[in-house]
Amino acid sequence: MDDLPDPGLLDQVPCLAATPRTVEPLPGGLTNRNYKVTTPRGTFVARIWSRGDLLAINRDHEHRNSVAAAAAGVGAPVVAFRPEHGLLVLGYITGKTFRNEDLADPVTIRRVAGACRRLHAGPRFAGDFDMFEVQRRYLDVATAHGFAVPAGYADLMPQAAAARRALTIRAEGTVPCNNDLLAANFIDDGEKIWLIDYEYSGNNDPCFELGNIWGECGLSTDALAALVSEYYGGSLRNKVARAQILGLVGKYGWTLWGAIQHASSPIEFDFWGWGMERFEAAAAVMTSPAWGRLLEEAVRVD
Repeated sequence: MDDLPDPGLLDQVPCLAATPRTVEPLPGGLTNRNYKVTTPRGTFVARIWSRGDLLAINRDHEHRNSVAAAAAGVGAPVVAFRPEHGLLVLGYITGKTFRNEDLADPVTIRRVAGACRRLHAGPRFAGDFDMFEVQRRYLDVATAHGFAVPAGYADLMPQAAAARRALTIRAEGTVPCNNDLLAANFIDDGEKIWLIDYEYSGNNDPCFELGNIWGECGLSTDALAALVSEYYGGSLRNKVARAQILGLVGKYGWTLWGAIQHASSPIEFDFWGWGMERFEAAAAVMTSPAWGRLLEEAVRVD
């Protein structure tokens, strides 16, 4: 079948080469092709990436941070890494993949906060992830290649700069973060929640992790407050504001991810619509009086 990988590629890893072997495409994956591979040696996920992407994904860091996440007890075990073949092999986790609506449940929010704490308390990651720097790099890529960006995108740069200044006031250092916790990157095996996909991982402000969950999973602001409270062990208004700001800054930055993918990816997906959805959500708040109030709240002492 055309949507299955070259068998010779899988044969590069002994556990995948064992027979009999079944290979099934896994859904998702906008920068990778992912496959469930079952052999007598077990069940695995083969992540195959294309070379030359414009998103500056560091595959060595992805591998090293996947190993660290596994050591922290929240990431899938890493089986093999073959960068020369664009291949990362992980253990397959059997469980329920979340949807946005699953994240709204208060019990689930408590468990998600616990999973994030375990990851953040684990071994330091290779590399850092700062959305302000990522956004600048993506804008440079879009500009250099003449890629279209949403009308009015540059008009929000002063608001982003103001957020960066405000967030330095109560910065408390960085922790190892996944930085891309969409609902589909949570798997519940019935006992614990696993966090998968470390393409964009790096040391970061923990409030970015929480705010990005809020932004990408469509949570309400009340749910964000509950997530922050569960994570920190108490209600902290400045942390809620910080997480919300970083979630919106995330939407502003991810907009350019969508623009770059729209212009360059061979995958059939509405990347432009995906990016515009995030841009419009970010702009609605960043151009309103609520933005100034959030910046003020983030610097206050709770």
